[in-house]
Amino acid sequence: MRLILLGPPGAGKGTQAQRLVDKFGIVQLSTGDMLRAAVKAGTPIGLKAKDIMDRGELVPDEVVVAIVSDRIEQPDARKGFILDGFPRTEGQAGALDHMLANKGLKLDSVIELKVDQGILLDRIARRVSEMTARGETPRADDNPDSMKIRLDAYQRQTAPLVSYYGGRGLLKQVDGMAPIQTVSTEIERILAEKPAKKTKRAKKKPAKAKLAKSKVVKAKSKAASKAKSKTKSKAKSAKKSSRTAAKSSRVKRSKKVAAKSAVKSAGRSTGKRGKSSAKAAKSRKSKGSRG
Repeated sequence: MRLILLGPPGAGKGTQAQRLVDKFGIVQLSTGDMLRAAVKAGTPIGLKAKDIMDRGELVPDEVVVAIVSDRIEQPDARKGFILDGFPRTEGQAGALDHMLANKGLKLDSVIELKVDQGILLDRIARRVSEMTARGETPRADDNPDSMKIRLDAYQRQTAPLVSYYGGRGLLKQVDGMAPIQTVSTEIERILAEKPAKKTKRAKKKPAKAKLAKSKVVKAKSKAASKAKSKTKSKAKSAKKSSRTAAKSSRVKRSKKVAAKSAVKSAGRSTGKRGKSSAKAAKSRKSKGSRG
């Protein structure tokens, strides 16, 4: 189980993280604690971070991600972890995604504790007043003015992560203004939900059916086009045959007419020659009688 808890300062992330640690046996990873532990252990990345912090500079994202990477490989983080205070920006979120992907890991859920910031400021003011009344000294940053600065920083830097993780389908929201136990119960209910793997598989089936349907439609269209082309070819062939037959018939008729005409012409010529011969014979006969 790998989680991120989002929410402004005072939303109750620390309280809910500790409850999840106790219930599921996972570890809570705070970037501040991890940095201090790495520096104390004298690891290469810890020494690098110490050098940067000693110069009064902010530890860059790649160093923080490297420290998180080292930490989640330790035995107590094998069951899972809760990231508290990290990532703070979209740049860190992208670096975290890349690092987890390289390890073959992924986040299970990102839970945002939604709160009314005006009410948070009132709570801080009341708490400081009560501590002062008891003679206790509040933390230096535990006052309305410091809280307002921290809330403004959260809105600028971290609030955009709501859209970042929401777009990846990882974000779940819980009313952080509800009683602590109610918030815990709702978080546990969210974590008990099964991953949306079945939904993805269900989506694949319609896609396959759609693809199959598309193939059938294409096949039908191709067959229809082929049949249409074949019919058109047959009609064209039949039309051509009809034209050839008609032309042949006309030729035959023409030949027949020519033959008849020739016969007639020959008959006439023969008749004329016969008459001419008879006339000549008659003339010769007449001449012989006269002699």
